[in-house]
Amino acid sequence: MKRNAAAMAGHEEMPSPEASFTAAETAYRKLRSDIVAGVFEPGQPLRLEFLRQRYGLSFSPLREALNRLQTERLVLAAALRGFSVAPVSIEEMWDVTETRTLIECEALKRSIARGDDDWEAGIVAAFHALDLQVRRHVPVGRELSVDELSALEIRHQEFHRALIAQCGSRRLINLSDQLHVETQRYRLPALAGKMPTGPRDVAFEHRQIMDATLARESDKAQDLLAAHYRRTAELIETQMSPRSG
Repeated sequence: MKRNAAAMAGHEEMPSPEASFTAAETAYRKLRSDIVAGVFEPGQPLRLEFLRQRYGLSFSPLREALNRLQTERLVLAAALRGFSVAPVSIEEMWDVTETRTLIECEALKRSIARGDDDWEAGIVAAFHALDLQVRRHVPVGRELSVDELSALEIRHQEFHRALIAQCGSRRLINLSDQLHVETQRYRLPALAGKMPTGPRDVAFEHRQIMDATLARESDKAQDLLAAHYRRTAELIETQMSPRSG
């Protein structure tokens, strides 16, 4: 009787918890992807009506997604002004880079101490997959398609996650994932259009990190990982600097 009454009154039934979760997760993933890829500019307002039309989702999952992204520092909320894309800056870029370096070096140290044969095999497989993606589909200097860039980013994250997979702390891995997304906001514009050119050999840097990790040379592996992230940050800073524009 209640269902019939709701239908006769022209009201939709309340979505199930499973449907709400799916809609909220969909909203979160779509919004996060667009923010990270630069579809929405830093500081741009995120009006609910605009987002509803763009994604075809209702206000409730969109609000939930925006609140979740606020905790991840990708979105800001201000009284009476609503949500907006978090700003970017060189200072913020270095802050997230150094925080990610701190978290992942600790996680790498723990993984090296705890890792087994399966962990080592996972690192080698992830490195091989990333290397193939770069050599086969992303020749140096050629423009990247959206699909190629997405595939490259997935393989890149999988390699770095494989390194710390045996750290024994879900919180460290979750923090690493969150910081990875925050750094993507800065890395993706640097990658968009073409692969970085010049004297840097990123594939060799990855191989060095892998080799030191598999050799259980903990201090060396951590130093190489930190240097790897900081080189990227230095390149991003050069691109963000007004004199480079």
